[in-house]
Amino acid sequence: MEEFRRAYARLCEEGGAAPQETVLRRLREPGAVPGRGRLDLGAQSLSLETCGALGRLLPGAAPFAEVALGDCALSEEGVKLLLHGLCSNTTVKSLDLKGNNLRIVGAEALGKLLRQNKSIRSLILEWNSLGMWEEGFSFFCQGLGANSFLQRLDLRNNQINHQGAGELAMALKQNASLQELDLRWNNIGLLGGRALLDCLHSNKTLKRLELAGNNVPSDILKAVEQALDHNQDRQTILSETRSRTHVLSKEVLSLKNEKAKQFLDLMDTIDKQKEEIARSSRMSAARVSQLQEALDEQHSIMNSLKAKLQMTEAALALSEQKVHNLGELLSAMKQEQTSMAERHLKELQQQKQEGADREGKLFRELSAASEKNLLLRNQVDELEKKCKVQQDQLFQVKQDLTNTTAELKLRAVQAEERLEVEKRRFKQSLEDMESLRLKEVDHMTQHVEASERSMQERIQRLEAIRIALEEELSQVKAAALTERGQAEEELIKVRNQARLEEQQRLEHLEEKLRLMTESRDEAQNCCLKQKQVVGEAQAKANQLSLHADGLRRRVEELQQDLNSKEQEKMTEVNKVKVELQEQIGHLQAERTAQEGLREKIAALERQLKALSSNHREALLDKEGEISMLLEKLRMKEAEISRIREEEAQRASFLQNAIMAYVQGSPLGALSPRK
Repeated sequence: MEEFRRAYARLCEEGGAAPQETVLRRLREPGAVPGRGRLDLGAQSLSLETCGALGRLLPGAAPFAEVALGDCALSEEGVKLLLHGLCSNTTVKSLDLKGNNLRIVGAEALGKLLRQNKSIRSLILEWNSLGMWEEGFSFFCQGLGANSFLQRLDLRNNQINHQGAGELAMALKQNASLQELDLRWNNIGLLGGRALLDCLHSNKTLKRLELAGNNVPSDILKAVEQALDHNQDRQTILSETRSRTHVLSKEVLSLKNEKAKQFLDLMDTIDKQKEEIARSSRMSAARVSQLQEALDEQHSIMNSLKAKLQMTEAALALSEQKVHNLGELLSAMKQEQTSMAERHLKELQQQKQEGADREGKLFRELSAASEKNLLLRNQVDELEKKCKVQQDQLFQVKQDLTNTTAELKLRAVQAEERLEVEKRRFKQSLEDMESLRLKEVDHMTQHVEASERSMQERIQRLEAIRIALEEELSQVKAAALTERGQAEEELIKVRNQARLEEQQRLEHLEEKLRLMTESRDEAQNCCLKQKQVVGEAQAKANQLSLHADGLRRRVEELQQDLNSKEQEKMTEVNKVKVELQEQIGHLQAERTAQEGLREKIAALERQLKALSSNHREALLDKEGEISMLLEKLRMKEAEISRIREEEAQRASFLQNAIMAYVQGSPLGALSPRK
């Protein structure tokens, strides 16, 4: 780790910039140790020089498995340098670029990274607004479609609209490695949800897709969940089949190795027997040479003992008698050897016949087990078809539910619009009443002001004679006060009347609002009933899934029984092989004496093959003749049936003609009608 920090400082100094202290401090922290495999520079403002230095250090085998650069306020050029360095990296598994406000250049760099990098499995791009830049996001989606290593992608809060969702769906159709995709809190909408749902029909690897906060209808969300569940089931089945194929391949390899070992052991035994034969031949040659030497010595002795020839004639006669006896014994031994060879040949043929019978029995059992397996598979296919029909019915029920909910929502919207219209009318009436009231108040105030002005004029005119007319002035003031009191009483009456009218209108509007709430409650009750129906349908679907699980378990039990039978078959085959190997071991001791017999057996087998081929050809000829005879018989039967039909038609025609003749004759006219 210290070498990485020094290399970073050196590259910054070579670029003419001082290394950032915060980066150096983070590189000294325990979280950046290579054993733990994490480089965390989150919430650090990284300069362009720092990005360039890190981009030059990251290619190849960097000492990190995770790189966190969230909320680093990276510039476009800095992001480009960092991602260019990561394109050829082989150790980084997780990359976090959360909250960096990436634009077109950043999106293009991400697309290039996804095309070239083969080690990143997790990519976090939360809070980056990539969906605002259509060209850059299209390039990013192309890179995602070309990538075959990324497994988790986080695109929350990126302002992705329905067009961006369409681009993302096209990329998912091409991608075959992504398993988790988080698209929460974007603006995908109905069209984007449909595009993502369509892409799931061709994408079989995506197991988790988050779409909360995207204004996607609930029916599309449920369809997406069903598609994801289907993908998860498919992945589990694929993993099981891969494990089974791996186990079977291991077993096949082990069997091949055992066969090779057995073959090598057999070759070793054959080589040992060849060596023993060569050793025995060498020993016999040495004995022959010794006997030749002894014969030479005997010749010399014979040359020296010719005088004693007469004495040895009697011994020679005796030796001739012994030779004759030995010849008889040798012929008897040859006869016994031929009888033993014939007996061994019969035993070998019997053993071959028994082995063929065993193999035929095993093949019949295997064919019966395979037929049972095919029947079970057909049953499973039928059950899957039934489950699919149930799913289609459930989907139809969901569509009906969505239609009813849409109608209820439309009714609720219409009711709200009516309520808004009534509210606007009420506000307008209130405003009209307020304006009328203000006009009346203004009129009264103007009237009062006019009366006051007249009184002031009178006071001004009568100031000269004020002392004389104080009594008259007091009367006038009293009259003015009474008029003002009357005006205020009239104003109060008008206000009370306006309030009563307003209260009556409010009560009328409250009554309408109560009726609207009752209609809304009825709609909610309908929605609850529909939800109950959906719940019952889901319960039925769960029961069907449980039934399907039971059938799957039954299939697994039958598969286990089949495997046990296959194991028993393998044990029996191994026993037969062991017995055959033991018999071969016993027969190899007599192999030297049975080579001629084997040649005869091979000749007889060739003759038997020739006879069987001739017999097969004769059977084929007979079958061809039988088929020809059957065809001729069928043609004769067709001709006979045709002749019978013609005869029946002729008889009917003749009968009709006779009946017509009889009815047309005078005797027919005189005969009584039946």
